[in-house]
Amino acid sequence: MPLFSSLIPTAISAYGLQTLLAAIFVPQANEKFFDLGGALGFVSTTFVSLYYPSVKAKYWDGTLTALPPLTSFSPRQLLLNAAILAWSTRLGGFLVTRALKAGGDSRFDGVKHNPAKFTGFWVGQATWVFVAGLPVYLANSLPAVAHPPLSALDYFSVALFAGSWLFEIVADHQKTAWRNAKNNRKHDEKFITHGLWSISRHPNYVGEVGLWTGIWLLSLKSLQTVFFPQATWVLAGGSPLLMWFLLRKVSGVPPLEKAGDQKFGDDPNWHEYKR
Repeated sequence: MPLFSSLIPTAISAYGLQTLLAAIFVPQANEKFFDLGGALGFVSTTFVSLYYPSVKAKYWDGTLTALPPLTSFSPRQLLLNAAILAWSTRLGGFLVTRALKAGGDSRFDGVKHNPAKFTGFWVGQATWVFVAGLPVYLANSLPAVAHPPLSALDYFSVALFAGSWLFEIVADHQKTAWRNAKNNRKHDEKFITHGLWSISRHPNYVGEVGLWTGIWLLSLKSLQTVFFPQATWVLAGGSPLLMWFLLRKVSGVPPLEKAGDQKFGDDPNWHEYKR
């Protein structure tokens, strides 16, 4: 299947779901389920990219009698899909639980009552789902027999994903435990400085960029086959680059650093921690 034709159903899935969710939540000015929408976007779009060729063959072309079992896909496809589904399920559940507990998400305080801007965020999330998942969606467009066997690079990629994902999970757990202890008045620390937070102000984001790099690396061997244009693997590299850019320059680090400076700007301990 030509490269861009194979991505059309995937793009329709990514943008279609976020458009539907925007139609529901924008009129309500409800941002509590925004991150859950992103997680559902990754899950549904990954499923579409993996099974659309088989669904088309069975129900449209009539050339397939039954949908293929998971065991019929290549080890690389199974690893890539398991990685993105595990990540999206864990992070989506964590973020939506946090938003519901907090009564909302402060990132949207200035936009959720502006329908045009709030809709733009949902469209942006669809773009994020589509671009970030490209390594997986492209690999899913290949038949199982076209995927090269796993190599040393692939095992390293899996290890990088697993280690980075664990890094993120531990960082989130440490921050949540610290916040709960503070709410229960077990300490009066202004900001967390222990655990992984003692070596980085944003260890969860370090893990995030690392795990998407691992996913991209795991897809490389398949994206460098003759079935794709030569620069396809470079195109897929937009996945970890986009994640780094969003976290480092847009919605991750900048607002958190700004909020920290506003809260603790006069505290010498904050400046020492940043240093």
